[in-house]
Amino acid sequence: MRYDLVIFDNDGVLVDSEPISNRLLAAYLTELGHPTSYEDSIRDYMGSAMHRIHELVLERTGQRLPEDFDDVFHARVFAAFERELEPVPGAVGALEKLAADGVPYCVASSGSHERIRVGHQKTGLDRWFDEGRIFSSQDVGRGKPAPDLFLHAARRMGVPAERCAVVEDSPLGVRAAVAAGMEVYGFTAVTPAERLAGATRLFSVMGELVDLLA
Repeated sequence: MRYDLVIFDNDGVLVDSEPISNRLLAAYLTELGHPTSYEDSIRDYMGSAMHRIHELVLERTGQRLPEDFDDVFHARVFAAFERELEPVPGAVGALEKLAADGVPYCVASSGSHERIRVGHQKTGLDRWFDEGRIFSSQDVGRGKPAPDLFLHAARRMGVPAERCAVVEDSPLGVRAAVAAGMEVYGFTAVTPAERLAGATRLFSVMGELVDLLA
């Protein structure tokens, strides 16, 4: 293994949550008078921290989202997670191989700590991630595409940025990893490859990841 730390994004990389959350986000924004399709949500908001959704809606419409927007949205998402959420195929195998090889890994997500934990508990991934391996945009001042979250994770894990590999599936995440000076592996299961420009390597099946990293 040529890296000292593998940093995973969470949504769409470890847990298959992007179709669920973007479907619900599009529906909720439309309900509030901001017509949004599923495709719009994937394009504009995938990989975003919640504050970026507020900022983009305000910038585009001049209107603020309701104060309880985050709470209502997360309640809907968590309920759907309980019904539908599954791990990304191949994610468990990748974690097993990294652990067996003694390669440090962690997760750095735009989602809240609560969202990460709820998803991991539902899918059984919580056995692979204690609190010391979980980092959220809540921990830093700026979410992706700023590099802050990835740099924070690397610093807390005690690894220089240049020795880290990031696994991402969103354009914002790829930009953040590149800005952090890290190599990034772009997962194209949901996002078209051309939208992950700047990634060190692209791959479409999570089971391929460990061999690529090696």
